[in-house]
Amino acid sequence: MTNFHRFHDSWAEKLNKFTAELASTPTPRPNSTSEHEHVRQLVDEVVAHYVFYYQTKINEARTDALPLFAAAWATTLERSLYWVAGFRPTTLFHLVYTESSIRFESHVADILQGRRTGDLGELTPAQLARVSELQCLTVKEENEIGNELGGWQEEVARSEPEWSGLCGNGPDGLNRLVARLGSVVAKADELRMKTLRQVVELLTPQQAAEFLIAAAELQLGIRRWGVHQDLVRGEER
Repeated sequence: MTNFHRFHDSWAEKLNKFTAELASTPTPRPNSTSEHEHVRQLVDEVVAHYVFYYQTKINEARTDALPLFAAAWATTLERSLYWVAGFRPTTLFHLVYTESSIRFESHVADILQGRRTGDLGELTPAQLARVSELQCLTVKEENEIGNELGGWQEEVARSEPEWSGLCGNGPDGLNRLVARLGSVVAKADELRMKTLRQVVELLTPQQAAEFLIAAAELQLGIRRWGVHQDLVRGEER
């Protein structure tokens, strides 16, 4: 088990605890500034936890990116969903739309009667416009990073003689290629980190808490299902 593998497992365990604390916190009352500030503090702690993960992973990518693609700490299902050694940043926008739709439908009768909840089901027009704007910008950045990864893969194919003649020869050219790959992964993680922050910033404390809980539940749920599937496949062999 590598150092990053151990770090990832420890980080995921702490994320589970952070999420449980956030989920157990009562919904802040509309006129209670202190309650909203408490929720915001918890939200900031969760965001800082994600930032810590991405900063650590970026440092790892700049040292050696190849183990991040192998992702020995992840399940087969998790790896099948990866984009540049991690989740696709635009997934967060789909999550916002999905959670907003579910919550809106769950209390549409209350909304029609003028009762407001202030949750993700009540995103304002300005918030929705900002989500759409950020989504378009993030798609553009994803495409740029994807093109850069494609260019790296083409360069690797052109360098095939270096790979086949590695034994006994200096690996400087290959090290340069791996370093370039690390730069691509770092850019992808920087985008993931930036996107998370931007989404949280456009939401109210209550909405941000609901969003982070949903994001963690999706991430941890995929992992639990992936662990189960890997065990089943292992027993069938």
